[in-house]
Amino acid sequence: MSLLNDVVDDIPNVSIISKIEVLGFNAPPQDYQLLQSFFQDAIIFELLSEVVDGAIELRKAYKIKLGDSIIAATALTYDLSLLTRNTNDFKQLANLRLINPHEL
Repeated sequence: MSLLNDVVDDIPNVSIISKIEVLGFNAPPQDYQLLQSFFQDAIIFELLSEVVDGAIELRKAYKIKLGDSIIAATALTYDLSLLTRNTNDFKQLANLRLINPHEL
């Protein structure tokens, strides 16, 4: 539980792709406002050439989806752990540190 408290208390680091994916869903207005506030408070990692190059290599090596490859490449480029409930799409990437918040 300490890790989850640390994550909640720190400023979140988020891939631009995660922002697009989350805000692209039709959420109820009150939920959407909460999500927008979350992203306004977060550090959003844009698509730098290092991330793009990393995503290309991941797609070639592992045949993963475009969005997942960018999210993973962002975490790897910035040496961050990836906090996700969707660990199945990423577990083949040996160098990527995965944390499933539902397993904490």
